[in-house]
Amino acid sequence: MATKIRLQRFGKKGKPFFHVVVADSRSPRDGKFIERLGSYNPNTNPATIEINFEKTLAWVNSGAQPTDTARAILSYKGVLYKKHLEGGVKKGALTQEQADEKFTAWVDAKAGKISGKTEGLATSKADVRKAALAAEAKKKEDRAAAIAAKNAPVAEEVVEEEAPAAEAEATEEAPAAETTKEEGAE
Repeated sequence: MATKIRLQRFGKKGKPFFHVVVADSRSPRDGKFIERLGSYNPNTNPATIEINFEKTLAWVNSGAQPTDTARAILSYKGVLYKKHLEGGVKKGALTQEQADEKFTAWVDAKAGKISGKTEGLATSKADVRKAALAAEAKKKEDRAAAIAAKNAPVAEEVVEEEAPAAEAEATEEAPAAETTKEEGAE
């Protein structure tokens, strides 16, 4: 019997949720399966993947072929890398301690990337929220200024009446300055 590690779809339209299962390659996508290995939720950011690592590794070692998407998920979780390191131990290229050390280093690096992405998403979300609050505060101030200007037209008229008087004084001084220039030129 040819076995496949594949995804079994659940969830409603537009919100998929998948179970990672081992099934006969001839059975339908959402039909009978041999064993459930975990779940995959692509709706979260980053995607939530829960896999029983030991069971999955045993199935991969016994010859179950993952589909393309399941292969990406298993690679992301490190199942395929662990299988690769075990192959190196069997061939004598590595010792078991070296393989375990490499795998733990890879897992730590992967966890660092995931936490970095999660923190980056949280900070960008906080920055967007701060920018939205600042824009809202500015808009509120503009509205308040517009309302204050609308309700206080009397103060503007007083300022406008003073302005022509000041202009008149400036025009009276200007001809006097011109006459002094003319006298100096003669």
